[in-house]
Amino acid sequence: MTAAPSSPSSPAPDTSPDAAGGGALRTRRQWVTLGLGAVLLAALCILAAVWQWHRYTDREAQIALVEANYAADPVPLAELLPEPGAYLADDDVWHPAVATGQYRVEDTVLLRNRPAGGQPGFHVLVPFETTGADGSRLVLVVDRGFVPLGEDASSPSTVPDPPAGTVEVAMTMRADEPASERGTPAGQVQAINTAQVLAAGPDGAAWAEGATVGGYGQLRSEDPAPTTSLGALPEPDTAPGSHLSYTVQWCIFALGALGGYVVLWRRETRPASVTAGDLLAAHDGPDPDGTAAGTRGGQVRPQRRRRVDEDYEDALLDAAEQSAGGAAQARDTSSA
Repeated sequence: MTAAPSSPSSPAPDTSPDAAGGGALRTRRQWVTLGLGAVLLAALCILAAVWQWHRYTDREAQIALVEANYAADPVPLAELLPEPGAYLADDDVWHPAVATGQYRVEDTVLLRNRPAGGQPGFHVLVPFETTGADGSRLVLVVDRGFVPLGEDASSPSTVPDPPAGTVEVAMTMRADEPASERGTPAGQVQAINTAQVLAAGPDGAAWAEGATVGGYGQLRSEDPAPTTSLGALPEPDTAPGSHLSYTVQWCIFALGALGGYVVLWRRETRPASVTAGDLLAAHDGPDPDGTAAGTRGGQVRPQRRRRVDEDYEDALLDAAEQSAGGAAQARDTSSA
């Protein structure tokens, strides 16, 4: 009789300490990688929160300056810009000033891409000649107001002239904007920068050499009043924005990244809890009277039968011992 060929047996699982240690090592690496990712995410959120906080504090400082200066009593221009070459101090931005002099209408320049009240158009920039505290000639750029787009949107339909002759001008003082490198048509600029505005005029900036100042004025009123008024410039915006709320949100995201990692780690590593079903299933022996668990007196009864108080206490002790033994074995495997 020929023996049946034996079937190839499947390899037995590797239960050596080295294999168990490798699995634990891989588990530790996964938790370390996940923890580093949570820390990195939290750090990025903190950086974003700090950035938004700085924007919030800068905005608050701007609002405080507007509230302190914009409604103040006007002062002579010579107090803020006393001589040629002077620059408007940071604390004097938004402060009203008055000056008497003449507009240089022939050197009017238009500011592009600066809407007013949501309407696209141009700002009309006109050089204004006045005198400083020592009687020297000063040349100041005045933003007289707003004109809407013309038919082709490349220029306004008309630009009303300022009052002729000697004019008393009330204006809000502003610091020069950074010079723009964008190209513009002749007679137009992209920023209110004194040097660029004067250079964009038909005669260039040579006529004002040695008389300019670092700052410009936004028109409030003129005396005498012009024949045709331009559109009024909007008042400064004092809305704080959403920077503070964004700061709080980024901080919450950072806490969520770290807290989520801690919650996940505790959930995956805590010992299994003992339920009521485990206690009922832990003791499966004969009844005290010797009858099998499934029958009594020849009659079949439910598997989960009523037990006496002593049986429940024994089941609780057995389950507690099994749980403690499993936890100790897990610790030994992890330390290996």
